[in-house]
Amino acid sequence: MITNLLVANRGEIARRVFRTCRSLGIATTALYADPDADAPHAREADAAVRLPGAAPADTYLRGDLIVKAALAAGADAVHPGYGFLSENEEFARAVLDAGLTWIGPPPAAIAAMASKTAAKRLMAAAGVPVLDAVADPVEADLPLLVKAAAGGGGRGMRVVHRLDELVPRLAEARAEAANSFGSDEVFCERYLPTGRHVEVQLLADAHGTVWAVGERDCSLQRRHQKVIEEAPAPGLDAELRAALHAAAVAAARAIGYTGAGTAEFLLGPDGRFHFLEMNTRLQVEHPVTECVTGLDLVALQLRVAEGEPLPAAQPPAPRGHAIEARLYAEDPARDWQPQTGLLHRLELPGTTAEFTTADGDTGLRLDSGVEAGSVIGVHYDPMLAKVIAWAPTRAAAARRLADALTRARIHGPVTNRGLLVAALRHPAFLAGRVHTAFLTEHAADLAPAPGGDALPALAAALADAAERRGGAALPSGWRNLPSQPQTKRYAAADATVYDVRYRFGRAGLAAEDHPGTTLVSATPTRVVLDTDGIRNGYDIARYGDRVHLDTPAGATVLTAVERFPDPASQVDPGALLAPMPGTVVRTAVTVGDTVTAGQPLLWLEAMKMEHRVTAPADGVLTELRAAPGQQVELGTLLAVVQPAS
Repeated sequence: MITNLLVANRGEIARRVFRTCRSLGIATTALYADPDADAPHAREADAAVRLPGAAPADTYLRGDLIVKAALAAGADAVHPGYGFLSENEEFARAVLDAGLTWIGPPPAAIAAMASKTAAKRLMAAAGVPVLDAVADPVEADLPLLVKAAAGGGGRGMRVVHRLDELVPRLAEARAEAANSFGSDEVFCERYLPTGRHVEVQLLADAHGTVWAVGERDCSLQRRHQKVIEEAPAPGLDAELRAALHAAAVAAARAIGYTGAGTAEFLLGPDGRFHFLEMNTRLQVEHPVTECVTGLDLVALQLRVAEGEPLPAAQPPAPRGHAIEARLYAEDPARDWQPQTGLLHRLELPGTTAEFTTADGDTGLRLDSGVEAGSVIGVHYDPMLAKVIAWAPTRAAAARRLADALTRARIHGPVTNRGLLVAALRHPAFLAGRVHTAFLTEHAADLAPAPGGDALPALAAALADAAERRGGAALPSGWRNLPSQPQTKRYAAADATVYDVRYRFGRAGLAAEDHPGTTLVSATPTRVVLDTDGIRNGYDIARYGDRVHLDTPAGATVLTAVERFPDPASQVDPGALLAPMPGTVVRTAVTVGDTVTAGQPLLWLEAMKMEHRVTAPADGVLTELRAAPGQQVELGTLLAVVQPAS
């Protein structure tokens, strides 16, 4: 039996595995790289082993160091989590060769699915429908999807709409794939813009039992990475569901699979499905399956690894519906650029469970690897948390999840929270009309309206005044005689500027742009305003010049703006600054080149993805300060484009 389990991972998946281990009486060992020295997963484990360094290549991807850590800590089993080395055949063999129990499928099964091209051939031979690779694309094959053969997660993937785009997209995909997976092998297949990503959860033991534990729909994606997942998949009839489950079971049996895994399929608009890949590990989105079945998938993984058979009874049929939203530190308005910085606050009112599924027909679960005080850096995926709601119906689960995200207190880097809420409330989503291009198709509907409400800026100004007046009896700006108003300026994330003007007189608050608004109360942390008889409260927190305002209807983030900014702080309009900390991967231009608006000039790598830096306008490149391999900080000057006269 397993007595001490090392999780060869970090963040929320490490905490998730530890949660099950505690319930089973299994001791736990964590790993931590230097940026994770005070991370929740490192503190929660019974023991933690340092991996010196910061970059994944020096720490969480060093299988040799991880095996040594397990042995040194007295662990007798290794759980790989997901990502990093979870689908690495050599690592699995090294764990077994060291006499440790591997919580995963046999290395041969991992190897069989390691290359998507080889896996397609194997699945076709097993009778599983596949989407054929396109060897020599022609116009009739468009659009195409370029994919990395050795990995997933959206890395090494590019969509090609015109044949003249094929060569540069292949080069981009190869470079990203080599950097992410150590292999630059890519292939092309037909791209189905409105296809659905449907996957089947598998569990198999060494005694011949293979379970299809329901399916999930993971169609809402950005950059080919999932952001909203749900179980069961909406709109599938019994025949199609049975066919998907049968194909998944056939895929598992074809490679002698054991443990937890996922068979992923692309479901076309015509109702036909095709095998995409098999993830030979637990998936990020496994909580939705747990919430509708009541199963603990990690506990079942451990049971299988200990040689025990799965229960004789088939897995329970799904009850109700569960939806998961991935909360990321990223900015959807800026091409999903990952964000870094200090997380001041992360609270989700109404949470009923963390890392496990509580009893009941409804609930709200939070799985997070960070907490207030965590620093979101550049080395790892920018996911802050997974928020999961389950309820008797899909509509009820979507409503519960959208409301929970709306009420959440998230203070720190910019997140995708607003987009998640908008997607969950969109009529097309509620009608079950989901597909992989959903976020692109409905981009205009999902983006926040420019301008927005100006009342939060007034509330921020009044809170600031309350803080400045301290214990004074009269509010800031009170005058017995008419005078000039108090002024304060704030900027919103969309660059909208709010000039707040107010004064206090014998009749109370007089705000020039809000004639029907009166002040009920104001402290540095809470302001209550009454507008035409409707009272609204704002909970307010300030971090430097950044102001977070939370209400039950949503959150607003404003930045206090100086009335007379320092001219030295102004940036040349042709200057290109690093949008995030990262590493310069490659450049595509030299000084003196004529460039066009939108032309890629260089690529930065941060948080496991490549990000293009493009020319802001037509012109000439007059400076290039970036070089491949260079580490840059947020705001570093990378290049200057002199606009065409």
